[in-house]
Amino acid sequence: MKSGILVCSLALILSGFDVAAQHSQHPSAIADTLYLSLNDVWERTNIQSKEVQLQNTESMIRSENVLDAKAERFPTLSVFASVDKATNMPIYSNGLNHKPEQHDVIHTLYNSGASMYFNLYDGNKQNLKIQETKILDKRAAIAKQQTQSEMRYKAAQLFLELQKSMIFKEVIINDIADQEKQLHEVQQYYKNGVILKSDVLRIELELSKRKMSLIQIENDILITNQQLSFYLGTNENSIVIPKNELSSIESETYEYALNVALVNAYKQQISEQNVELTEIGIKKVKANVRPSLGLTGSFTFANPQIFLYPYNDSWYTLGLVGLKASFPISSLYHNTHKLKKAKLELEKEEIAHHHIIDQIKQEVKEAYLRYQEALIQIDVNEKNKQFAKENARIIKNTYFNKTALVTDLLDADIQVLRTQFELEASKINAQNKYYLLQLAKGIL
Repeated sequence: MKSGILVCSLALILSGFDVAAQHSQHPSAIADTLYLSLNDVWERTNIQSKEVQLQNTESMIRSENVLDAKAERFPTLSVFASVDKATNMPIYSNGLNHKPEQHDVIHTLYNSGASMYFNLYDGNKQNLKIQETKILDKRAAIAKQQTQSEMRYKAAQLFLELQKSMIFKEVIINDIADQEKQLHEVQQYYKNGVILKSDVLRIELELSKRKMSLIQIENDILITNQQLSFYLGTNENSIVIPKNELSSIESETYEYALNVALVNAYKQQISEQNVELTEIGIKKVKANVRPSLGLTGSFTFANPQIFLYPYNDSWYTLGLVGLKASFPISSLYHNTHKLKKAKLELEKEEIAHHHIIDQIKQEVKEAYLRYQEALIQIDVNEKNKQFAKENARIIKNTYFNKTALVTDLLDADIQVLRTQFELEASKINAQNKYYLLQLAKGIL
């Protein structure tokens, strides 16, 4: 006999299990309870998720890189100071084989000053670096949004799983109450000698299985709550109670979903940024064969004066302002293969971009079809539930009229319970597939 999700083990041991006592001792009764909607879960996830926090930090780093690149436009300034001691200078006027004459020199030398360089033109390298950091910053922002959406979907999965378990718990508690009522009727028939003791035992066995299933469902609730707590940043033992009913889900065409995805999908946006980065890479390589020009300046305050002849031991100041130009001649032949490599990198990124678009189309198609399939499954399970209820009603009447076996009665009851589970699971699954479609479209 099929028993669906009901567990067969430990059935006889738990036949006398007291459901009310189990509820009173369950950890959920004493843990902190949070009543949250899915939007509440998402708001907390955006703040508490470790993955989102990592992307937030990465985004801030990229923003600082942009500011750092812009700051490099300012001139470079430096100051210096030094004090040196010099010995007398031996002069070998008569050759190295003779004693040298000691030439007296100024023994203490002081030097201080400042220097400046302001870049006027460097082949546009500085502007290209700023553009590159801006693209990296934008890509990090997109990656941050992608991570947030992925975490929202994972949190939604856990939230919906929790909703499903809560609904399953309510369904099986009601079913246990119905089965206990039916067991009482069967026991009365047995006392009147209408049915056999084996019928009573079979029904008691199935009832104990349902009670075991209730334990499993309650444990599922606790496990899912712990997993959800990592996204919410709450205590592991806290219990989240879904605050809202299953939300209504909108219908849309595949063409509309695909058009939205081709604009908003995060993978597609990141791929576009990668193509732009390789285009800038080509410009940076081309900039290697361009001249550079800068404004230079220096100021010196020193002693002794040894800049111009005749030298003397007086303090002096000197300021210089000028232009500095340079051209890297070797880049004319060093740059050839670098440029070819950069162009091949661009070609590779363009191919990867088209491949990602194909992936997006496939993901949206699959998510859309699975979503439509889930909606159809709800209608099918609605009908199955009605069929199972009607079948159980007929079998129950025939059993108590001695025209059906107890196995038929138990099978009919299990079918009712299974179709209830399948209906509620299909509703949750439709929600899940809807959010998966939104994730594929890049708008979750």
